[in-house]
Amino acid sequence: MKKVMAKLRALGQKVMAKVIAIPKNHPKFWEGVTKVGHGVAKIGVFIKKIGYVLTHNKVLNTTTHHVVVLGKIKFKITNKRREALLGLSFIFIWIVGYSIFTLYPVFNSLYLSFFKVRLDAEGIQSTFVNFDNFKAAFISDPYFVEILIEYVLEMILNVPVVIVFALIIAMLINQDVKGKGVWRTIFFLPVIISTGPVISELMQQGATTLPSIENYDFVQLVLDNVSEAIANPIQALFDTILLVLWFAGIQILILLAGLQKIDRSIYEASMIDGASPWESFWKITLPSIMPLISVTIVYTVVSMSVFSLNSVVVYIQDKMLAESTVGTLTTGYGYSAALSWIYFLVMALLILIFIGLINIRRRGRHS
Repeated sequence: MKKVMAKLRALGQKVMAKVIAIPKNHPKFWEGVTKVGHGVAKIGVFIKKIGYVLTHNKVLNTTTHHVVVLGKIKFKITNKRREALLGLSFIFIWIVGYSIFTLYPVFNSLYLSFFKVRLDAEGIQSTFVNFDNFKAAFISDPYFVEILIEYVLEMILNVPVVIVFALIIAMLINQDVKGKGVWRTIFFLPVIISTGPVISELMQQGATTLPSIENYDFVQLVLDNVSEAIANPIQALFDTILLVLWFAGIQILILLAGLQKIDRSIYEASMIDGASPWESFWKITLPSIMPLISVTIVYTVVSMSVFSLNSVVVYIQDKMLAESTVGTLTTGYGYSAALSWIYFLVMALLILIFIGLINIRRRGRHS
């Protein structure tokens, strides 16, 4: 944090030095600065008024040394805590909305995963079954574990492909080329249009595969030379190769931001010392953006995991809506909630493994 503040302070000093160097007889510039200053001042006054309303009402009322809640509960408060309270009051509505629409469904799904849930005319009927839903997912369900393993293998293949593709595109856009904004927009467009119905329609029309791969039987060649466990994820990767690359829009922007922050004088110094572009990439570029690569890995796993058309999500939705009992396996809301938590834990573990591998590599470089 101190380093960030020091960099911001140094950047502010540089900006101020450049502003002071501008001659006083530059009317357009100083007129613009004055307008911006007035605009910022008005915004500051407006925010201050909102803060006053949020901390001086019937629910919450602050005085010089005390804070009163609902007009009854009164306790002392310091200046530091008053500032913290003011900040919390600004995000209070968000906290309420997040608690109602995100936290409550999450913990309610965990609660339902320990019950056998039925919906009938009298409402929701739940019976406590302990860990039976979790056991049934691994023992009684003939498909879930197989689908989950295949999806994890697909993810292990897809995530590096997305990251490498995003890094290549970000490095190309970072070059001195015309129309950088246009290129950024082109590669970000799939993120905007990749909603469930659009993607579903494109997949049905075969727009997410490369025709050349099918024409030359490349996939069949792979399938004939490796085991089925490895062949299935590879086939799934090639079947949806363009769809996978469509998930790279956000990652391109993140990595591009990281590349633009690298000081070009470092590259110039390395070139003077005789470093090749390949050596500059491994010794300068990659170590500089490694923290952002960790961020993109987390984002890629999360975005692909919550994609509405992935096989595990579709299977969980089917089990939630198709309530039935076969032997010891009873599907429905309780069982699908258990599947969801297993899926969540596996994806969280996968993220930890990816991040762990990245950190091990970084420590190996620094040691």
